[in-house]
Amino acid sequence: QVQLVESGGGLVQPGGSLRLSCAASGSISNIKVMGWYRQAPGKERELVASITTGGTATYAGSVKGRFTISRDNARNTVYLQMNSLQREDTAVYYCSAVEHSGMDYWGKGTLVTVSS
Repeated sequence: QVQLVESGGGLVQPGGSLRLSCAASGSISNIKVMGWYRQAPGKERELVASITTGGTATYAGSVKGRFTISRDNARNTVYLQMNSLQREDTAVYYCSAVEHSGMDYWGKGTLVTVSS
């Protein structure tokens, strides 16, 4: 079992920045990849960024160049640095972890609102 707890969401003006954190606990040695997804009102959940245990990161086209995913293995934490935020980035952001077995886990989400 893996437990994920997100933090760092909030209200930010367009053009601003936020950093989300996801703290993992439990059977973290089995995790193969961690990622951030988001779900905007009325839309399906979509992948924002992911990072493997080896540090290989991938990004959705809509956030490439603005968002950066990173991980601190000592703290068992994954971060999502979000810069140049746009109104379209407003969503609930979820942290996910996938084990080598394929089992996936999800956090409860943190709300990011981009508004003036």
